[in-house]
Amino acid sequence: MSDQHLRTRMPGEPALAPAADQALPGRGPRTAAALRAAAPALAVYAAVRALGLLVLWTAAGASGKDPVARLSGRWDSVWYQRIAENGYGHTATLPDGALHSDLAFFPLLPALERGISEVTPLTLGGAGLLVAWTAGLFAAWGIFAVGAQLHGRRTGVVLAGLWGVYPTAFVQSMAYTETLFTALAAWALYAVLKGRWLVAGALCVLAGLTRPSAAALIAALAITAAVTLVREFRAESRPGPLLRRNARMLAGVALAPLGWLAYVVFVAVREGSPFAYFEVQAQWGNNIDGGRALAAFIAGLPLPAALGLCAALGLLGWLVVLCVRQRQPLPVLVYAVAIVVVSLIGAGYFGSRPRLMMPAFPLLLPPAVALAGLGRGRAALDGARAKAPGPTPGEEQAAVTVAGADRGAPLPPDAPGRPTAPTRSARPAVLTAPATLVLAVLACASAAFGAWTLLGAGPP
Repeated sequence: MSDQHLRTRMPGEPALAPAADQALPGRGPRTAAALRAAAPALAVYAAVRALGLLVLWTAAGASGKDPVARLSGRWDSVWYQRIAENGYGHTATLPDGALHSDLAFFPLLPALERGISEVTPLTLGGAGLLVAWTAGLFAAWGIFAVGAQLHGRRTGVVLAGLWGVYPTAFVQSMAYTETLFTALAAWALYAVLKGRWLVAGALCVLAGLTRPSAAALIAALAITAAVTLVREFRAESRPGPLLRRNARMLAGVALAPLGWLAYVVFVAVREGSPFAYFEVQAQWGNNIDGGRALAAFIAGLPLPAALGLCAALGLLGWLVVLCVRQRQPLPVLVYAVAIVVVSLIGAGYFGSRPRLMMPAFPLLLPPAVALAGLGRGRAALDGARAKAPGPTPGEEQAAVTVAGADRGAPLPPDAPGRPTAPTRSARPAVLTAPATLVLAVLACASAAFGAWTLLGAGPP
């Protein structure tokens, strides 16, 4: 494993990519500067999600349905609000006799809903939407920060936009936990990339109180730390100084699973069984079966639908391969792959799996890099033409002489062909025209699909 592949900041090392450095939220002037840098990404994300809401409101009005109820009063949203209002203890009995306990839902979102509804006029459903929409912006900011850290600001903007037009991105506008978890995961990964392990561990604690998929984030930190220790031990073979030098990293890794473990222990104590949490998940059909349920689902489909689903899974596998070939940093890669694996090997309802994979935003890095490069050469050429006037006929020969001169020699201020300073008007656009067009088309498709799904009968 190479240092480049790890690409995390270790104690004593300089920060990576200072030009793309983003302050973690809550750090004063640096946060304000980072927010200004992320403003284009937040604007793109907000625009595509606003389009989704506009299409939903229009379609709901035409069909006589309540759009707010579709976002905050159905499916998992109802379970979270019931927990926020009454605490844990509700169990639903299905017609087939199966039991669904509310202990399958983690406590952070209900706690936030309850707290906000206590201090504001918002209902529990309104509080859930406020949390989801605010967390969506923080998630877009964190996704931008990771993308900009690895591949530059333009890629960060495109990455945030692509996450906002994900096929099931309509869930980002619902009172669900996807945006909250993704925000915590993105900033935790960014903290690891910057070597801020205690911050990453604290964010993992909160993620572990949000969704069970926090196990993927915990694994990303643990595997990265283990590889780092092995690499450094092989280099010096002195465990004492090695452990002292990486004390913060070890503390962050030890902190990371505490939120997830705390909730699992809470369920175990409440139900009187050490495996109670896993039994509750099995009652919901969310136990791990190694992919047998997925295989059976595909086998039961008509041939055209089965082939289409296999093609979609093949595309997913290809994205994972591209992430590996892109040499993504180890914590980012492990997190994305773990989210995908956990989503595919469970026995739960198949229609929820694309939603469960939505937090795996690093899968969008390869297309984001490609999309950010579309039309970039033409944009740079147009910017160069705008910045400098063309040479006069008498200057052309002098320009040839300057081009062939020693690059280290200073040019006099009035030398013909001397580059002119960039002007504000010549600053290149954050997104190229082709990238903007692609995101616009995807946003329209995502908005239409979201409205169709939310106004339908099936759960996402």
